[in-house]
Amino acid sequence: MKLQILLGIAKVLLVTVLLVGTFSYAMFQGGFVSWFLFYSFLPFGLYSLMMMVYPLNDFNVVRVIKSRELKAGANVAIKIHLKRTLPFPLFYLVAEEHITGNVFQQGSTAKKLVHPWFKREIVLEYEIQNISRGEHTFESVELKTGDFLGLVQKSSRLEHKQTILVYPSHVSLDYQPLQARFDQGVSSSNVRIQQDTTLATGVRDYETGDRVSWIHWKSFARTNDLKTKEFEERKSHDVMVVLDRTPSQAFEDMVVLTASVIRGVIRKGAQAGYFSRGETVQFAPLKSGESHQKQIDYYLAKVQPDQENSFETVLQQNAGDISKTSALILITSQLTRESIDEISKVSKNSQATMILFVKHPSVRLNQDHRQLAGLAASKGIALRECDKRQFASVFKEVKQA
Repeated sequence: MKLQILLGIAKVLLVTVLLVGTFSYAMFQGGFVSWFLFYSFLPFGLYSLMMMVYPLNDFNVVRVIKSRELKAGANVAIKIHLKRTLPFPLFYLVAEEHITGNVFQQGSTAKKLVHPWFKREIVLEYEIQNISRGEHTFESVELKTGDFLGLVQKSSRLEHKQTILVYPSHVSLDYQPLQARFDQGVSSSNVRIQQDTTLATGVRDYETGDRVSWIHWKSFARTNDLKTKEFEERKSHDVMVVLDRTPSQAFEDMVVLTASVIRGVIRKGAQAGYFSRGETVQFAPLKSGESHQKQIDYYLAKVQPDQENSFETVLQQNAGDISKTSALILITSQLTRESIDEISKVSKNSQATMILFVKHPSVRLNQDHRQLAGLAASKGIALRECDKRQFASVFKEVKQA
């Protein structure tokens, strides 16, 4: 702070000395040339002195973001309105946007150069292309300006925080149930919904996403409250999806596949659950409907590869949340014999278990990985290897049990 004050005093003295020097030279030397030099430098010197006292924090900033909820890969248009009360002539103005998160491939700022002169309102526009998944916070806008000679440079950081949430992208896939099982026993089935609408067992409160044909109209006539029929469930169509949050170059592809699988399950009319653990625990119980899908999308928008323990350790510590009577789908990019053994233990209560092994397109699997498929099959676990180019067909080879 003291150094900045000393530099400010030094700049004032420098401009003053230059003004006094050119004036003294014109007075003592006389003639057209000496006075021309003085009058030529006079406006620049006075402008520099005025720039020193001009309050750059006179600006007010308003940021306009067209949408607060976006998908990864989209383009985001940002408009910044800068308003001020004093129409002081500014030769140039650099506006620099400070954003937390990996919004830009290089650096974390967006810069724009304008020449406002006497304008009271300045509008700046820029676009973030191919925005990445996650929560991005626009912290502040930093303004920088200076005089013609480069002697005076000023900056002011205007705090204006806004946050946008970018949801993961997804692919359209045709989910095929791993196995069909009724409460009465195990059987093969091609039915694509998880409830038998011929066997109503009760009623519950209406939820967004319930079909109109499921509404219990007699109850609505009595109470004037919407109720939905509860049916005999085919539990095998319920799916618990577990995401491995171990750091990996294929992690973003894993998030895309997780979002796609959950959407595919819910679109079939089944219930989907979600679990992952890193620095925080993300858990969504088995449910269906649009609101439930949005909750999982919110989790996936914020999830990070921050798992310090091994995947098998996470499975062992959270077996109670993962081990259900539903089908189990685990999405990972790092597979070992130990993790397969632990998955086999955790999935004992599950009706069917499938591992979706996601690899980066540039990675080639060796013989050890090939042997893991045989080990998984020997334990009754289906192992499917895929990369992002194969997500749409990941369930096409799944056979009904």
